[in-house]
Amino acid sequence: MCFMITFLVSIALLIIGYFTYGKVIEKMFVIKESRPTPAFRLKDGVDYIPMGTNRNSLIQLLNIAGVGPIFGPIMGALYGPVAFIWIVVGCIFAGAVHDYLTGMISIRNKGAHLPQLAGKFLGKTMKHFVNLVAVLLLLLVGTVFVTAPAGLLFNLMNGWIALGVITGAIFIYYIFATLLPVDKIIGKIYPILGALLLISAVGIGSMLIITGAPIPELTLQNMHPAGTAVFPVLMITIACGAISGFHATQSPIISRTLQNEQNGRKVFYGMMIVEGIIAMIWAAAAMSLFFGTDLNELITTGGAGLVVSEVAYTLLGAIGGTLAVLGVIVLPITSGDTAFRSARMIIAEYINISQLKVMSRLWIALPLFVVSFVLTNMDFTILWRYFGVSNAALSAVALFVGAMYLAIQKKFHWVATIPATFMTMVTLTFIFNAPIGFGLSMPVSYIVAMIGTSMILGLFAYKVKLNRDETDFELDDDINDAA
Repeated sequence: MCFMITFLVSIALLIIGYFTYGKVIEKMFVIKESRPTPAFRLKDGVDYIPMGTNRNSLIQLLNIAGVGPIFGPIMGALYGPVAFIWIVVGCIFAGAVHDYLTGMISIRNKGAHLPQLAGKFLGKTMKHFVNLVAVLLLLLVGTVFVTAPAGLLFNLMNGWIALGVITGAIFIYYIFATLLPVDKIIGKIYPILGALLLISAVGIGSMLIITGAPIPELTLQNMHPAGTAVFPVLMITIACGAISGFHATQSPIISRTLQNEQNGRKVFYGMMIVEGIIAMIWAAAAMSLFFGTDLNELITTGGAGLVVSEVAYTLLGAIGGTLAVLGVIVLPITSGDTAFRSARMIIAEYINISQLKVMSRLWIALPLFVVSFVLTNMDFTILWRYFGVSNAALSAVALFVGAMYLAIQKKFHWVATIPATFMTMVTLTFIFNAPIGFGLSMPVSYIVAMIGTSMILGLFAYKVKLNRDETDFELDDDINDAA
C-alpha cells in the first residue's frame, strides 16, 4: 500500500470515527441540554467562567496536545506503520472515549477533578492514590513542557539567548497563567496560538501529500532498529496521540467553562480526534523522511526536537519551517501552563481550600514550581519514561471511572471497560519489564501483568455490584441543585 493511501485512509478513519463512534458514546451518555453547567451554576470569576464553544475547543486542544502528539509519534515511528494502527484504533476507541467521559462526568459533578471522581466511583483509597499520581504526573508534564520548548527556542535562536534565561521566562509565564482567572491569559491567547498550531500541522501534512513522500507499506511487522517490543512500549511511547491519562487532568478546566452539554462531543471527543490527526502527520513525516537507521541516529543525536526541526525546514523551507517549529513550541507551553493550573486546582479540591483569593492560589502553586525547577536538572529521557508510565496508569483509572458511571446505570459499560483493561495490562507489563520498574523478562512480565489485570477487573466488577446495590448513590452531584 503506498503512502498516499496509508496516510489518507488513516486520517479519514479518524474523522469518520468522530461522526460515528463519537455519536454512539454521546447517545450512551445521554446529554441534557437544559441542565445548567457548572460554568453558570458555580461561576466565580476565576475557574468557573462561561466561554464559547470554539474558544473552549481550542483551549482543550492546546491543553491536551503538549509535545506528546509530536515527540511521541516521532519516537514511535521507529516501529514502522504499526504505529499508525495504534494511533487510529487507540484514538477512536480509547483516547476520545476517555476524554469525553471524564469531561462529561466532571460536568455532572460540579467540575470535579479525577481524584474526586475516582473517590466517588471507585472508593476512597483510589481517591488518595489518584491524587498522588495526578499531581506527580502534572509536575512531570510541567517540567517536561518547560525543558522541551526551552530547548527548541534555544536552537531556533542559535543560542542567542541563554537556555537558563528562556527557561526562567517560561516559568514566569506559567506562574501568571496558573494564578490568574482562566479567561485573562488562557482564554485570550489560546485561540491565536491554536490557529498557529493548526496551520503548522496542515502545512506539514499538505507537503507530505504534495511531494508524495514515501513510506513503508502498511504492515504489522515491528521495524524498530533495536527490536524493542511493540507491546507495551509503543503504547507508552505514543500516548497523547492515542490515549493519555494527562487529558483527564485537563478536561475539568473546560468542564468549568462549557456552556452546554451538547458541546461536549465537539470539545472533548472531537479535540482528541484532532490530536490524533496531528500525531498521524508527525509520525508519517518522521517515517517518510528519516525512516529506520537515519531516524534512530537523529533521535539519539538531538532527540525528537532535532527531528521536528529537520522535518519542518525540509518540507516548508526557512520561513515556513520556522513557523512550523513555533507551532510545535506552542504545544508544550500551552499544556505546561494548564498542567500547573490543574495541579493547583486538584490540591485545592483535595484539601478543600477556596481559590477565590490570589494568596490562596499562590501558596499552593509556588511549591509546585520549586519542585519542577529542581526536576529540570533531570535527564529528559528519564523524565519521559516516568511521565509515560504514570500517564498510562492514570488513563486506565479514568476509563474505569467512566465504565463505572455507565455500569451503575446498567448501560453497555464495555466501551470504557475494554480500553481500561487494555491500558491496565499495558501499564503493568511495562512496570514489570522496564529497567525503571522490576526489570523482569518480557514473558514473565506478560504473565504477571495478566494476573494483576484480572484481579483489578475482578475488583471493578465487585465495586459495580456494591454501587448498584447502594440505593442512595448519587450519580450526579448537581441533580438536585439543577432541578
